[in-house]
Amino acid sequence: MTPAVQLLEGQGLPYQVHAYPHNPGADSYGDEAVAALGLSAHQVFKTLVAELDGAELVVAVVPVSAMLNTKALAKTLSAKKAVLADKQKVSRVTGYVLGGVSPLGQKKRLRTVIDQSARNLSTIHVSAGRRGLEIELAPDILAKLCQASFADIAVDNT
Repeated sequence: MTPAVQLLEGQGLPYQVHAYPHNPGADSYGDEAVAALGLSAHQVFKTLVAELDGAELVVAVVPVSAMLNTKALAKTLSAKKAVLADKQKVSRVTGYVLGGVSPLGQKKRLRTVIDQSARNLSTIHVSAGRRGLEIELAPDILAKLCQASFADIAVDNT
């Protein structure tokens, strides 16, 4: 059981865990989850860690169908610049491996922003903390557990 699932277990909130066989050769972990679970790329959200102004690490949760708009993320969090964080830093701070980073149950709580598009959905899927494992839950529940805000931080790829 991952820290993300353990966190949810203790909350008594509605959620579901979905497992699928992870392909180590997959190009995109998010696209792999979409295909394996038969979902829309707008329903599955990836967890990205960004660095603000070369200092603070933050979490951005955006649909697999989109790219993170780093300028919008920086503006939302009152920073000048946001860039994706170094892979080793991400693993060290979150406690998760890339492709399995969950916004829930991280070693260190980081400020979190969820793309506004999540609010249009009854449930979204995020990593459960391991490749091949997803959590389905309401966006408001995710926001509550992460103490996250919602903002327009994604640019749709489709």
